[in-house]
Amino acid sequence: MLHVMAGVLMDAEGRVLLAQRPPGKHLAGCWEFPGGKLEPGESAHDGLVRELVEELGIEVEPGEPLVRIPWAYGERYLLLDARLVRRWRGDAAALEHTAIRWVDPHATDLGGLAPADRAILQALRLPHRYPITPADVPPGAHAACAGMLRGALTRGERLLQLRLPLWPIAQVRDLAAELLPLAREKGAHLMLNGDVEGARLLGPGTGVQLKAAQLEPGMGRPLPWEQPVGASCHDAAELARALALGADFATVSPVAATASHPGTPPLGWAAFGALAEAASFPVYALGGMGAADEAQARTMGGHGVSGIRGFWNG
Repeated sequence: MLHVMAGVLMDAEGRVLLAQRPPGKHLAGCWEFPGGKLEPGESAHDGLVRELVEELGIEVEPGEPLVRIPWAYGERYLLLDARLVRRWRGDAAALEHTAIRWVDPHATDLGGLAPADRAILQALRLPHRYPITPADVPPGAHAACAGMLRGALTRGERLLQLRLPLWPIAQVRDLAAELLPLAREKGAHLMLNGDVEGARLLGPGTGVQLKAAQLEPGMGRPLPWEQPVGASCHDAAELARALALGADFATVSPVAATASHPGTPPLGWAAFGALAEAASFPVYALGGMGAADEAQARTMGGHGVSGIRGFWNG
């Protein structure tokens, strides 16, 4: 497996640098984060420094690990190791690419990126917490639920799943429509549980969290790239199907014992870590999780945590 370094250069305005692959190269015309493969015996930092001198004419200082993405281009397997770099010397220039540009990571079209690089951009965009509404909220509590979600958006939550199984689907859509102006203002997304059509109707500011049963082989991405697609997964096979249909991220559950599924044996952190490390996109730990578990989830290779009861007290 090739070990490939990618430098995610971020300037003081929060913009990141993308480089366009030149004609004659694999994936010519696609945009990517600059970098390249390590030489034998070369450290990750030294390799990234060398590649960015060659490609951009700059010398970077040590960056922080962002995400590691195993990927296959046909029979070619690679590990894309992305580092977030905030300090460098020199002015970047397109020495080996067709062009370079500085972009807002939250306003960039994922469809124009090389496939493996999309997960890097998602790791920049996605928050490390993903709250889910309590499943026992009755339809009569519409106003209280709306207030709870408004409070979460005001506190800074940027990804919220509306999972309200007791509600008619039309009422869930009405709730999302009511909250959508605030979500768009905050740069947040309201994820509808399993309701692809609802997300299509409501448009930007919403997305869909697909159920495991919806991850059908051969299914294409159900929404435009500007609307996030999550997938509820429990094993490696479901993660592979989610990746194949173009999902942006997944939840993996249950990591710990959970009151919502008392008879289901938990995966445990070791099994979650193995699934997260092997996944080619960001993965949230779900099941018995609270906000305090975020550090452990990230240590194990996950992007963060998702849950119900541990996320609505602050």
